[in-house]
Amino acid sequence: MSSVVESIDVEVPVRTAYDQWTQFEQFPKFMSGVERVDQLDDTRLHWVAKIAGKTKEWDARITEQTPDQRVAWTSTSGAENAGVVTFHRLDDNKTRVTVQMDIDPEGIVENVGDKLGVPGGQVKGDLERFKEFIESRGRETGAWRGEVKQTDLT
Repeated sequence: MSSVVESIDVEVPVRTAYDQWTQFEQFPKFMSGVERVDQLDDTRLHWVAKIAGKTKEWDARITEQTPDQRVAWTSTSGAENAGVVTFHRLDDNKTRVTVQMDIDPEGIVENVGDKLGVPGGQVKGDLERFKEFIESRGRETGAWRGEVKQTDLT
């Protein structure tokens, strides 16, 4: 497993940043390589992405979600990954978004890319595109304010 930690400050209130992040089906608008995210229910997602030139699909489960604070997930099939995105209020109109992610590169191309720091660069670029996306809009495209507690999962 390889770990990635990246942060960015966005010029929107914490609620706006968090609410946009809960719109998983909008991820292809700012995450390069992500072709599609289907939200199957409140806690299950299906991902389709191009990684190292190959189309990959996997399922993930939201393991914890607290409005305006955090969204945590783990893969349940396909590409092994897990992580958390946290939202920190810096002031009324500024939020720090931090992504912490563990990934398990598959195959020689992904492993070489991992050694060269490609996943960290990918996450950094995705956060920069998220910043541009949410700041240019000034508001979220939607919101899900529900909560998922680790104890809710079976």
